[in-house]
Amino acid sequence: MSYLNKTIGILGGGQLGRMLMQEAINLNLQVSILDPDPHAPCKHLCQKFTNGSLTDYDTVYAFGKECDLITIEIENVNIEALEKLESEGKRVYPQPKVLKTIKDKGLQKEFYRENNIPTAPYFLVSNKHEIKSFEPHFPFANKLRTGGYDGKGVELLRSMDDFDKAFDAPSVLEKLVDIKQEISVIIARNESGEISHFPPVEMEFNPEANLVEFLFSPANISKEIESKAVLIAKDVAEKMGIVGLLAVEMFVDQNNEVLVNEVAPRPHNSGHQSIEGNYTSQYEQHWRAILNLPLGDTSITFPSVMVNILGEKGHTGNARYEGLNHILSIPGVYVHLYGKRTTKPYRKMGHVTIIDKELKHAKTKALEVKNTLKVVS
Repeated sequence: MSYLNKTIGILGGGQLGRMLMQEAINLNLQVSILDPDPHAPCKHLCQKFTNGSLTDYDTVYAFGKECDLITIEIENVNIEALEKLESEGKRVYPQPKVLKTIKDKGLQKEFYRENNIPTAPYFLVSNKHEIKSFEPHFPFANKLRTGGYDGKGVELLRSMDDFDKAFDAPSVLEKLVDIKQEISVIIARNESGEISHFPPVEMEFNPEANLVEFLFSPANISKEIESKAVLIAKDVAEKMGIVGLLAVEMFVDQNNEVLVNEVAPRPHNSGHQSIEGNYTSQYEQHWRAILNLPLGDTSITFPSVMVNILGEKGHTGNARYEGLNHILSIPGVYVHLYGKRTTKPYRKMGHVTIIDKELKHAKTKALEVKNTLKVVS
């Protein structure tokens, strides 16, 4: 089916939607966007912008009725409306059944267990009080089953001394893994079943915000661990039957075992570097997958480092960028600002990708970028 004269709807108009739109323009796609923010980063890039709730059934259903294909840039959407649209013949990718599993971290963990996909041991609890019965099994990562994002909805419970931090809501108690590295593999799968993967990347997190601060491509892992990670990621995508992109975040433990942490059914922070660092970006690959086009070459063009640009602590208000001129003078530096008018502490305001023939040189430049570019109010 050709979509050159069809309308494609994206639920969500944030930075991921913005980068999807940049690739959509290259393919001359007609895109409508629904977002609750009247000043969403995508507003002036799409053919039609609708300001409305992503979780309201009637809003999502009415938006989808005007589209030939619907996709997402965020999981927190009304799945029941998407199921109805799918039953009426609309193509919805990723499929509502996939979204339903991934949106709930408890269902995600149950899916891994049922399909023999390696993941950390866990327990499901309905409320804070139930956590007390698992005292002998501490320490845990306590994860809200729904609603968490960008490091929110996760608390570390090392002992009962941390009980006050626990969530009084349905959540997952995941045994803490003795982590050596955190890596990610992004998988693409189209309607025909063709599947492709991006080479694994390594992630380094900001300990305060629990957000990715640096990303390194390629990951500094052995061929054995790379093979394990790719096979696991493909296994998850194929067993879910997803059409689109699936970012599979994984832990490598001290015994070199690879465990699935969680997945995202859309373009992901761990693939930003692919715009400059791979032959095909994750955004182009997402379009190829959901339009059932041949999947692109994901090979690395240059080693790369991605730096997340976060709002500075103590700054809330209209965004200003300090140090931008300086970093733009550094060879191999590519700046992506997300068009957000206001900043606040740790808000994702953009990212910078640094490419170089040698990863160690890219890392040196990345530290300079991180220490120079500041988002203030």
